[in-house]
Amino acid sequence: MPDIITTAVSPAIAMPRPDYRVGSGVAPATRRLLVAAGLLIGDLATLTIVIGILQFGARIGGFGADTAMPGLMVVWVLALCGAQAGFGLYGSERAEPVDRLRRRTLGNAIAAMVVIAWVLIGERPAPLIGIVAAGSLLAIALGYYVEMLVRGALLRSGLWAAPTVLYGTRAACAALARHLALRPELGLRPVAILTDDDGESLAEAGQAAGLPVITCGQANIISERIEVALCASGDLPAEKADWLERLPLRQIFVVHDASALEILTPRMRVMGGLLGFERRSAIHIPRNLRLKRLVDLVLGIPLAILATPAIIVLALAVKAVDPGPAFYAQPRIGRNGRIFKVYKLRSMFSDAEARLAAHLDADLTARHEWERFFKLTHDPRILPRIGQFIRRSSLDELPQLWNVLRGEMSIVGPRPFPAYHNQCFDTAFQALRTSVPPGLTGLWQVTDRSDGDLAIQKRQDSFYIHNWSFWLDLYVLLQTVPAVLMARGAK
Repeated sequence: MPDIITTAVSPAIAMPRPDYRVGSGVAPATRRLLVAAGLLIGDLATLTIVIGILQFGARIGGFGADTAMPGLMVVWVLALCGAQAGFGLYGSERAEPVDRLRRRTLGNAIAAMVVIAWVLIGERPAPLIGIVAAGSLLAIALGYYVEMLVRGALLRSGLWAAPTVLYGTRAACAALARHLALRPELGLRPVAILTDDDGESLAEAGQAAGLPVITCGQANIISERIEVALCASGDLPAEKADWLERLPLRQIFVVHDASALEILTPRMRVMGGLLGFERRSAIHIPRNLRLKRLVDLVLGIPLAILATPAIIVLALAVKAVDPGPAFYAQPRIGRNGRIFKVYKLRSMFSDAEARLAAHLDADLTARHEWERFFKLTHDPRILPRIGQFIRRSSLDELPQLWNVLRGEMSIVGPRPFPAYHNQCFDTAFQALRTSVPPGLTGLWQVTDRSDGDLAIQKRQDSFYIHNWSFWLDLYVLLQTVPAVLMARGAK
């Protein structure tokens, strides 16, 4: 299944056993209705907040648009909900997060155009056009976070994921069940393994995944509660495909393990009886690099202006704790292997390297941790209080906005590594990594951060480069906010 992150799965994931024979759980139609209602309420709450903020701003600015606000809200709600429904966002079927973000953005853009047309046709106050444009941008970001909360509530209540049966080889079924158990937000909840005989291999697979094995005759008993079937083998003979199609299931997918290809949004091409996946590295296309640079400037300039006062205050706090420069510049490897200086607020003692060497010599466990992560849980180099604060909040990275404006870095991309870190990877991956601009934030930072070892860094950075798109960058930016606020994995 397409997934934003290829996650290694544990060999033992136990899952609860529902009572299929008595028809436990919510009926499929009811489940889908509750999911749609939750997502719709989330969009209504988002627009209510956005329009309330805009109305407050209009009053302060004296735009005289108060009388048009009630009508604007009605039109906006109808346009947005209609667009989101048209893009399939009021269900858990389209659960891949980057694709949902793309559809949410397009839905908001369509709704904004409808509302702007309503303003122009009705000759309403012109400032409403700017209000709608600003509100649409706010609605995209706020709606994304509200949907995260709604999805979390639906997951906890067991409503988000569709009950799913698996069909295929023993190894494929067990692996797929474990993978879906680790990624419940994908909207598929394995409940049984389906077989057309009493084969011992599939029974063993069911035991390994904590799922019952159901034969063809038993399938009719549970079919009223099952919505999706996944053929996990990736190689489905014609007679077995016919058998699956005769079952009263809402959807049937043939799942191929394409994790080695690292495909996020595959383009498929039918070649007779064959199905091919196209894999492209869009980030290496010159026009996409120009687009990425334009986005960096549009975002980087206002962010740098807003961050300057905070940088000054934090720099004074650093100097108050430990004498010496408040900033430091460290050589890092940039695009095409070019060395540049990355700027940071100093979060360590001036004699940090000597402290690190002495600590690693005295503590073998710390040395093993350093060799695996190049970070320490208890780092003797960190300045007390202020150093820990700016590192956990990632505020020490704010001066790198200067690197972004200079074109040495991008807002989103693989983090620039020092030479000693980069040399731990094979030469092919080093070449891949330096083929794109390094980033202020990246996919690894918003998922694993310091909890990810070198293998995870390699997988996440490779995935980002091979699957780059404007929407993936937007997803990483939005995910950066909760990752920083929760200091997830930060050291």
